[in-house]
Amino acid sequence: MKRRNLLSLAASAPLLASGCAATSSPASPPPAPTLQGTGDLGVVVERAQGALTLVNTSRRAAMGRVTGLGDLSHASVVFSRDARYAYVFGRDGGLTRVDILAQQITHRVMQAGNSIGGAISADGSLVVAQNYTPGGIKVFDAATLELLADVPALTPGGERSRVVGLADLPQRRFIYSLFDAGAICIADCADPRQPRIATLPDIGKQPYDALVSPNGRHYIAGLFGEDGLAMVDLWDAAPRARRIMKGYGRGQQPLPVYKMPHLRGWAIAGRHAYLPAVGRHEVLVVDTDTWAEAGRIPVAGQPVFVMARPDGRQVWVNFSVPDYHRVQVIDTPSQRVVETLRPGKAVLHMEFTPRGESVWISCRDDNRVQVYDTHTLQAQASLPVDAPSGIFFTARAQRMGF
Repeated sequence: MKRRNLLSLAASAPLLASGCAATSSPASPPPAPTLQGTGDLGVVVERAQGALTLVNTSRRAAMGRVTGLGDLSHASVVFSRDARYAYVFGRDGGLTRVDILAQQITHRVMQAGNSIGGAISADGSLVVAQNYTPGGIKVFDAATLELLADVPALTPGGERSRVVGLADLPQRRFIYSLFDAGAICIADCADPRQPRIATLPDIGKQPYDALVSPNGRHYIAGLFGEDGLAMVDLWDAAPRARRIMKGYGRGQQPLPVYKMPHLRGWAIAGRHAYLPAVGRHEVLVVDTDTWAEAGRIPVAGQPVFVMARPDGRQVWVNFSVPDYHRVQVIDTPSQRVVETLRPGKAVLHMEFTPRGESVWISCRDDNRVQVYDTHTLQAQASLPVDAPSGIFFTARAQRMGF
């Protein structure tokens, strides 16, 4: 009996199956998302379109695009600790949080009238914007972009000052310079709703940008209003600013400055810092033990970005107009230019892959990003991007001052 029932059920199984198929059509499950890490990803700013091109540095290819980021004519980017989210600071004061994997905006706030950059805290919980209009910094919750604190930057006369050179420090601290006040401020954001500000006055005229050394010890602000730089040893019990490289122009008449140079921690290689000389066709070499001048390297034009390859073996330099079609490579052991490249029209920015085997170069007026092998100095790839400017890779998430 049991055997007959089993045979009957087996015989009817195809009919039951076909009947179910005829009367019910369950929806197909959604395709599983493509899993990938974020360590080899990055973004390229499309300055004219208010957009980001998302890129994969291992494949040397674009992987997507995000629009709707406002005025990116001057923009910078920092990344969350897990390197999934990019925080984009736009010229129009917009602060935008972009999910790189989902390729979409998650949060956006208009936080100022004119903003030129920002930083993220060491623990990844706070994002701080540096603003020209109104002058000061604003502290935000990194997950929600909720405004936690608005800290004005003031001149001795009580007027607002433009903020430049913002960088993260350990322990939820930030450091920045006041262009119009000749001062450096250190913000302790242990309580992010009530930051404690320490001001170091009289650092020199018109600090325009700054860098933090990779170990977080030294902060160096370039001075536009005079020959020299201001340096703070942050390991001192009571940090103070002192002048270094004072009078490096030695009374010479500087050239007109067509584009302000940039300083960042990428300019330190080994025991030397390589810094752009304001209004001169030179890269300054500074001994980071003594902070005295250790040499000068003649270059093709007024340097804008002076960037050391991650291993410190090379320093790459791009230039302001009329020389911004060129990039020069400095060999650090010999401290001389060993190659001049012409990647394209209007080179605006460069970025090394995490271990430095390649460098990506934005050529705005050619609407292309060119990728070079840093050992052979040969082109590896060319990516079409609309008016590219800043290039930012997620490896910055693990580096102080980036």
